[in-house]
Amino acid sequence: MSFKRLGLDLNLVESVQVMGYEKPTPIQEEAIPQALAGRDIIGCAQTGTGKTAAFILPTLQRISDKPGIKALVVTPTRELAHQIEKVALACARHTHHSVAAVYGGMPYAPQENKLRSGVDLLVATPGRLLDLMNRGSVDPSNVEVLVLDEADRMLDMGFWPEVSRVIRALPPKRQNLLFSATISPKVLEVIGHTLDKPVSIEIGRVSTPVDLVEQSLYPVDAMQKDELLVALITERTMERVLVFCQTKRRADYLFKMLTRRGLEAAPIHSDLSQAQRLATLAAFRSGSCRVLIATDIVARGIDVDNVSHVINFDIPSNPEDYVHRIGRTARAGETGTAITLFAAEELADLRDIETLIGKRLPCEDLEGFDYMERVMPSIDSAPAPRPRARLVYNGGVRRLSQPRKKRR
Repeated sequence: MSFKRLGLDLNLVESVQVMGYEKPTPIQEEAIPQALAGRDIIGCAQTGTGKTAAFILPTLQRISDKPGIKALVVTPTRELAHQIEKVALACARHTHHSVAAVYGGMPYAPQENKLRSGVDLLVATPGRLLDLMNRGSVDPSNVEVLVLDEADRMLDMGFWPEVSRVIRALPPKRQNLLFSATISPKVLEVIGHTLDKPVSIEIGRVSTPVDLVEQSLYPVDAMQKDELLVALITERTMERVLVFCQTKRRADYLFKMLTRRGLEAAPIHSDLSQAQRLATLAAFRSGSCRVLIATDIVARGIDVDNVSHVINFDIPSNPEDYVHRIGRTARAGETGTAITLFAAEELADLRDIETLIGKRLPCEDLEGFDYMERVMPSIDSAPAPRPRARLVYNGGVRRLSQPRKKRR
């Protein structure tokens, strides 16, 4: 199947050829004809399968020549907005369309100047988009196509009230495209009423990791995680490593610790400025930074090919985050390795992950490493008891429900 046979016009096909695409990926092959036909779409595909081009290409072809913003892509993070803008600019190389991205962490003036010069397709994060709407710099009244990228992540990160306000400001008659690596029931519950008889496209299994990722568990005492991390990176001669941890403080600590050990490392999290985050990603892509230490809040904005290893220093408390973390490797058909450092107190979170992916993670040891006493997760052991989590829709924040104390 060629891009031309999908129904794309010659200008877009020429742009695709310049981008180096020889044939459409499965999600592009299924989604592009449906989008060109004007259908609302719920698209679910694993990371690295070409979802961005799957919604950008038909959107550029379908929007009219009327003045104003005709296509709006809303995405949760600055890194994702920047990446989508790059793909959209490449797709529009041989068309007359103007593309721009607006997101927080950058001055307003350059973004507003770009908007005043005229934009056909706008990529935006929810907060900055609302700010610019309130300042009168963005007029959404002419939007013909709305794309919600990583909608489930926007729900988890608490952006849904902002997204809902944006949706209410749009023309009721429009095309809606919802794309993500996972589509949770909660997302469909809150967005379903805005979709008009959507076609659902699923490539691969929903909420499961990339099949080409080799996954393993390294049991270790919590006090030895630092030492094991260094030993794994050095003794396994890992080339491009992405380390995930739970907090910004932990990311900064690991950066300092690895740097003292002579490893080229850098942290990336929401406390860094946009310029710092882009510079860090550029260093990681170029190979001058060997180890990138990230928190989950920026995980989906990390779009880097040839990541050899993903290491979960901390096991995520949300099992969906495990799927997104390991999806940073084994992109576009390549193989990859995901290693999870496991301490005894993380057993309940480990069991939640194994329930989601439908299998137990195999345990491994690093030969020659001097392990302290540690707990090995039994294959037959039940999850440790703990308060169960439930999703409370107050912006999509996941909280543990605790019983209220009775007043005397």
